[in-house]
Amino acid sequence: MKRTNRYILLLLIIIGLAAPNIAFSETAVLDTQETQQAVELPKAAYPGAVNVNPIDLVKNPENYINKTVVMNGRFDKFSTVGLDYPPALRKMEDYISFMIYRDDTLHNIPLSELKLFMKRDDAQKFIDLKAKDSVKITGKVFSAALGDPWVDVLSLEIIKK
Repeated sequence: MKRTNRYILLLLIIIGLAAPNIAFSETAVLDTQETQQAVELPKAAYPGAVNVNPIDLVKNPENYINKTVVMNGRFDKFSTVGLDYPPALRKMEDYISFMIYRDDTLHNIPLSELKLFMKRDDAQKFIDLKAKDSVKITGKVFSAALGDPWVDVLSLEIIKK
């Protein structure tokens, strides 16, 4: 076997061992301008969902407990903020959190008070998200621990890359 082929084979083995749970989805839909991608996670429709500004949600999280909310934002990054916190438990093994930027400033400041959780398997569909991509988030507010809204993301849509 040629040396180059051995390196390629070794690389493929390493990738296979390092990422055995990566799943590729064919459910992502891009429009002709490649600016919109929608992936519905558990359900296609959320009756009774309330449109909310993320800052308003942060100011009054108790008003939205057990409600489905829809909000727009600019993606910041995936993180582990809020995971494994007992009063609003979402286990790190099963979930990932992510942040969006505050929309009440001209600077790029994460809205860290808003805890957004997505199942890790679902988050893999959004590996290509970059900071400042516009997103539409549909989620259910399940807690107001620490005076912050804690949201299970039901649907994430990329509005503009």
